[in-house]
Amino acid sequence: MTAFLPGRSRRRAGPGARFGARRKHSRLPLRWRVAVAFALTSLLVTGLLALITWNLASNFMLDQERRSATGQATTNVQLVRSYLRRTAADNPVEALSRLDLDRDATLFLRTGGRWVQRGRPIDIAALSDRVLADAGVDTPPRRSVIGGLPVLTFALPIPEQDALYVELSSLGELEQALGFLRTVLIAGTGASVLVGLGLGRWAARQALRPLRELNVAAGRVAGGDLRARLPEDGDADLAPLATTFNQTTEALERRVASDARFAGDVSHELRSPLTTMLNAIAVLDRRKAELSPVAAQALRLLSADIQRFHQMVIDLLEISREQSTTDDRELEPCDLAELVRHALAGRPEETPLSVPGGNPVVFADRRRLDRAVANLLDNAAQHAGGAVRVTVLRRGDLARLEVDDAGPGIPPELREQVFERFTRGNRSGDRGNGTGTGLGLALVAQHVRRHHGQVWSEDRPGGGTRFVIELPSVPD
Repeated sequence: MTAFLPGRSRRRAGPGARFGARRKHSRLPLRWRVAVAFALTSLLVTGLLALITWNLASNFMLDQERRSATGQATTNVQLVRSYLRRTAADNPVEALSRLDLDRDATLFLRTGGRWVQRGRPIDIAALSDRVLADAGVDTPPRRSVIGGLPVLTFALPIPEQDALYVELSSLGELEQALGFLRTVLIAGTGASVLVGLGLGRWAARQALRPLRELNVAAGRVAGGDLRARLPEDGDADLAPLATTFNQTTEALERRVASDARFAGDVSHELRSPLTTMLNAIAVLDRRKAELSPVAAQALRLLSADIQRFHQMVIDLLEISREQSTTDDRELEPCDLAELVRHALAGRPEETPLSVPGGNPVVFADRRRLDRAVANLLDNAAQHAGGAVRVTVLRRGDLARLEVDDAGPGIPPELREQVFERFTRGNRSGDRGNGTGTGLGLALVAQHVRRHHGQVWSEDRPGGGTRFVIELPSVPD
């Protein structure tokens, strides 16, 4: 079994960390960075085109409106001059009434020191003094807002009659057209950003698909499935990577198989002399009353080490058998609560079993799963005074087994490490019978992975440690 006192390891895992948990990253994922880059590029291009289009179109439309209004104002002032010359300015209102007037336009005429107007009513005081002071045939029209309406202001003098003609040409329709154009350009730019974002997501998904396949295959290898391979007939640029990955996994599979055969061969070779030594120790133990105190003490130490050595050989044989691939077709429906109840019945200590919500059923290799449960109970017995409670329940589509103890607990930095082989913390040099071999929890993790499940340790409410196994359950 695996001891869990603090050792020299510096590996860290947060509370409740699952075996093989993924490392968290705070940076924006690559697919989103590509999508954002596409969106920003689209914003830059379409925004620049929209700005150029807006400047060209607005300047062109305003220039056309200014030309048209200037021509109309020039014609109007000539008509007024001709009328005033004929009538000596007896009726200036009649001079304005003879002119064609656009909707929302306003005409002013100052003659004889008084103002008359026609069209949309506007207070003459709203005209700026600068407009009146700059009156002249060569003075360009001014664009301003008078009376809440955008207008072009023309101020044209009539010197021979000491008169001043002022025309306010409405720009309302032009402003509406420019507003519509502005809305279309902004909406088009926004739409192009969304299209760019979607196109970037699609392009990133297509570009990263081989990497996702590589990630899945690497995850399978990390989980113990050394048969995982990548297709080599895909993208020509990624074919060398797939070939290298496949060659690496093949070499790793051969190496693991070779190591497993070596461990199995050594373990088999050791079983015979170990059996002889165990029998010899049993004979000596029956006659320990005849031994001196020093010899009896030596016998106890030798017996403890041989028992631990024997357990290590058994665990190594189990590990070597586990290196062979487990076919899912060999799994059978298994009542998890009944399996745990059977494991508890064969133990010397009594441990309460709780099964709330009915018995969950899992697909399992009964021998391996029974060994995993037994190892968790042995671990609690050796290092925490025994299990105080075992719970079997169903949580969603998962079957959950909890083994609680009231021991000293496991430091957070060792909660992943305890599932590694030969992890015994600072007890690695002890020779007592309760130190374990450092393989028990590693076998638990290995068996659970073979069943496509997870195992981890966490703090138990009220003190101690809780070991948790979660396996896919059989649907009702």
